[in-house]
Amino acid sequence: MTSTALPSRLIGAADRIPASLAELAGPEHGRVELPVRLAWSGLSRFDVGDPRQRLTLYRTLMDCGQREDISRYVNSELLRRDWPRMRRLTARRLISLWERRLPELATA
Repeated sequence: MTSTALPSRLIGAADRIPASLAELAGPEHGRVELPVRLAWSGLSRFDVGDPRQRLTLYRTLMDCGQREDISRYVNSELLRRDWPRMRRLTARRLISLWERRLPELATA
């Protein structure tokens, strides 16, 4: 029996990252409801004002959101503020891709 490895979830990840923080136009407060294609299990509604829910939202988007999703739901100022925690909670390879594309995050 031959086993086939699953493709890396990082394939194409760099292309999904917006070109600048200015593209991140997500809300500063209120609730966000992700479509089923992004939140098929677990939470689908997030209170952006709750730091834990926001981190879960942003990690979900970084993992499986498309560029348009990330631009729509992620707020640049909140991401910058949360980045030190995001760095500890997210795969290093993914963080590295984000910091290469958006170097101002590396200094957050």
